[in-house]
Amino acid sequence: MKVAVIGTGYVGLVAGACFAEMGHQVTCVDKNAATVDKLRRGESPIFEPGIEKLIARNLVRKRLSFTLQAQDALAGADVAFICVGTPPRDRDGEPDLSLIYAVAKDIAHGMTGRLTVVVKSTVPVGTGDAVEQIICRTRRDVAVSVASNPEFLREGSAIDDFQHPDRIVIGVEDAQAEQALRGLYAPLTEDGVPLIVTRRRTSELIKHASNAFLATKIGFINEMADLCEKVDADVTELASAIGLDARIGAAFLKAGPGYGGSCFPKDTCALLHTAQEYGVPLRIVESTVAANNARKHRMALKVIEATGGSVDGLKIAVLGLTFKPNTDDMRESPAVPLIRHLQRAGASIAVFDPQGHRQAADQLSDVTFCAGPYEAAAGADAVVLMTEWDVIAALDLTRLRKAMRAPVMIDLRNIYPPEQVARAGFRLVGVGRPHRTDAPATADENVFELLRYRALPSGERGRGSHEELVK
Repeated sequence: MKVAVIGTGYVGLVAGACFAEMGHQVTCVDKNAATVDKLRRGESPIFEPGIEKLIARNLVRKRLSFTLQAQDALAGADVAFICVGTPPRDRDGEPDLSLIYAVAKDIAHGMTGRLTVVVKSTVPVGTGDAVEQIICRTRRDVAVSVASNPEFLREGSAIDDFQHPDRIVIGVEDAQAEQALRGLYAPLTEDGVPLIVTRRRTSELIKHASNAFLATKIGFINEMADLCEKVDADVTELASAIGLDARIGAAFLKAGPGYGGSCFPKDTCALLHTAQEYGVPLRIVESTVAANNARKHRMALKVIEATGGSVDGLKIAVLGLTFKPNTDDMRESPAVPLIRHLQRAGASIAVFDPQGHRQAADQLSDVTFCAGPYEAAAGADAVVLMTEWDVIAALDLTRLRKAMRAPVMIDLRNIYPPEQVARAGFRLVGVGRPHRTDAPATADENVFELLRYRALPSGERGRGSHEELVK
């Protein structure tokens, strides 16, 4: 099929490259000449593992091309994807749909025949209706179908998520759109990927509901972590145990400094705006948003408490800036409010992140950016672990301790077992973990054994130590 993708941001670029890899003829559109030039050279404007190889391979195969002109991509196209941003407005957080509507007009002017227009951007309920109205008012001579096809990509693993999704959701109002999208996704559905076909408005709501639910899981386990600290329990063991319940699941039950990124903060707020518009209270989502915003600042108080109640005049090393590993995305990262809070309290900050320095520099001032974790920790009075990058999860803790002035580690991702940190000479403050450092050495081993047991084929469960452990 011939596919036009309007917008080469995170969603559009991954979708375009993956559709080309599936064998479709894809043309991606962007209005930024510098971005298009980079993409034509096989260079990605975003950091995402594997994306440049995918672009380069399909450029060579001539399945993928990039242009500044929408009409070039739309000429003869079977399907056109709208993949532009819907950033929250400053005044109220409501999604700004101006780019969506502008693209709808461009599509109306550029389409050359029957076309299925697919909104892949995350949008509020009813956006597809507005897009259809814009196109039909502008071009009454050409038939158009408008569909919804939300994305469920995780930054850092987006290509695998696209090529091996849990499900594909399409929201359609006519047989033409359904047939077009079934054909487009046939290489995946033929391999057994479930295809969920709904009405358009249901599809638009699914993405917001999914992200709000996952954000709620994060908020829940963070609150359980706070309780664990008070009662001398371990949230990592708690999360592993409840996550083995098939009704709950282990995903998104990792306590930390709060969620960030481009999706959860924006989508939870957008869902609340939709609910308010229709007069429906969403108290659970409201509480999740409020708790997450407060948590980011509470983590700074945790650092201050760990250093004796004041950071005035101290040097704090922060390792990890992006909201999660394997991305350069700094949007809503918990590291930003933490660093700003510590600076207001009088601390000097040195930071290290494998990919986030350039984006962080736009949000942070008076911060020393370092080339490595040990350089950031040199002479520091405390080190804060913010993002679980591989390089941060594989530190030489003895070397790190020797570089520092004081042996204080605040591990806000629970990356390291307490016993390992204690052996390196640190005083450790974690999230939802016992304050003592003399916990039995088997505590973390039990967690890993449980996970290993769950991964065994059912016929092999209940053998040896696994059976005893579960008992």
